[in-house]
Amino acid sequence: MADTSPAMGVKSKTRLEAFSDGVFAIAITLLVIEIAVPQHAGSHLLSALLDQRPVYLSYFIAFMSIGIVWIEHSALTEALERVDAGFLRLNLLLLLLVAFLPYPTRVMQEYLSLLDSERGGEHAAVAFFGLVLFLMSLMLIVLGRYAEREGLFGSDAAEERQEERRVTYQLAPSLIFYAVATVCGVIQPYVGLVLYVFIGVYLLLPVRTIRRWLRRRG
Repeated sequence: MADTSPAMGVKSKTRLEAFSDGVFAIAITLLVIEIAVPQHAGSHLLSALLDQRPVYLSYFIAFMSIGIVWIEHSALTEALERVDAGFLRLNLLLLLLVAFLPYPTRVMQEYLSLLDSERGGEHAAVAFFGLVLFLMSLMLIVLGRYAEREGLFGSDAAEERQEERRVTYQLAPSLIFYAVATVCGVIQPYVGLVLYVFIGVYLLLPVRTIRRWLRRRG
């Protein structure tokens, strides 16, 4: 008689998706909670709010970065047929970085907002933030490669190829971009910030949809 029991270590992906979405939601909420209200500004409140431009920029980049990871993670888990113990553990490493991101975001906000006479740590702060973004992108690629190697995408070859194309043409280059942006942040922090924004926009763009639209227009 054939053995119809589930394969050893193979698990449903439902709880993984629910837990992961919860971590993403908490991390993205913590970003705005960490923004401090200007104290005792009085009639100069508008000026005090405008002085927090680095805070708003840091929040925007971090929010967009977590959103990008969530979009890619959702696409990956949707394509999966099942998960195993190894995938669960790798997924935890990704979530560790996602949950940690509000901290380097706060560090960057604090050091970019210092007065000129007190500055000096903004280079390390921007680079620290970029390093975490780099590691998040790396873990997404590792998850995708692991799922492909272990056959977690199942028998739908089209979905597997679609996930492989996303990693090859969009996520993989982001590692180089984040590495360059992090180095630039050490040299000139605001250049690093601008590059983080451009990388975020690049990753948010639905590349395949735009390519199909251009082909139709052509």
